[in-house]
Amino acid sequence: MNGHEMIDTKSPETKLVDKFGRQVTYVRISVTDRCDFRCVYCMDEEMSFLPRADILSLEEIGLVAQVFSELGVSKIRLTGGEPLIRNNVMSVIEEIGALPTLNELVLTTNGSQLTRFSGGLVSAGVKRINISLDSLKPDRFRQLTRTGSLDTVLSGIDAAIAAGFSKIKLNAVILKGRNDDEIIDLVKFAREKHIDISFIEEMPLGAISSHDRGEAYCSSDEILKTISEIFPLTSTEDSTGGPSKYYAMTDSKTRIGFISPHSHNFCGDCNRVRVTVEGRLLLCLGNEHSVDLKDILRSYPGDTERLKQVIIDAMDLKPERHHFNHDEDPQILRFMNMTGG
Repeated sequence: MNGHEMIDTKSPETKLVDKFGRQVTYVRISVTDRCDFRCVYCMDEEMSFLPRADILSLEEIGLVAQVFSELGVSKIRLTGGEPLIRNNVMSVIEEIGALPTLNELVLTTNGSQLTRFSGGLVSAGVKRINISLDSLKPDRFRQLTRTGSLDTVLSGIDAAIAAGFSKIKLNAVILKGRNDDEIIDLVKFAREKHIDISFIEEMPLGAISSHDRGEAYCSSDEILKTISEIFPLTSTEDSTGGPSKYYAMTDSKTRIGFISPHSHNFCGDCNRVRVTVEGRLLLCLGNEHSVDLKDILRSYPGDTERLKQVIIDAMDLKPERHHFNHDEDPQILRFMNMTGG
């Protein structure tokens, strides 16, 4: 146990705190590395995926979520790949949604399955969803996702709105020369639907061949300037417990968010860790500091106290910050679908 003093993991006061005094209250859990899209900034066109034996079972994912919740985590986000294409995924979503100490269960999706699953997700306790949408032009949407159908995603967004999630947010990755001319159209779409939208600087994860990341990089400041010329924005202190910095508009309830890992890194108040689909507890998106939870789960089945102590000990590995640089080759070679989007 890394020589640490044993902590009473059954105490309701148990918290996950790193050596910089940051409390971890938010865990992102990837339920699959597979996806029905092949977005150009997320993965290569020809991807190989993990064999079934190498990924956490749904039962193991449920147990990991339970343990984090018991350690004081109040928010869990399920990610992928595309989480809703995993067989029987609703069973673990319902299980996590029923955890008595969890305040919020949320989901990130590409929207392709929402006409089928939106109602069930709300019933299972999913309060908020983030839906990726990088273009409103069908041909361009197909180019960016390689396999996706814009009409399917737009229908999914409408289904989600009808289902009654407490919040729906669009996520758009803006790439110069690819979709930066659609910034205002995406804002107008979010306003029409009365939902929020966040613009995300491309994460330098995995070696990609579709574009030069340095040339395609579009900073949050550039996007903010573009939007402000049409829709005046006012900075807010709003937070959903994640990395988005939100701005408000005087004539709409739609909030504009920015996730800026390059230009305005959010490491100082980072409250997050990730669990990859292969069971690695990843202490930072932009570093390889990790602990193998799958080994603990399978070597000591059912020993939740041991699992909790391993997670508590791992907090000392959480680094102070990442060092993303859009002008350099990626230092992290895992793709976003492996990390959990």
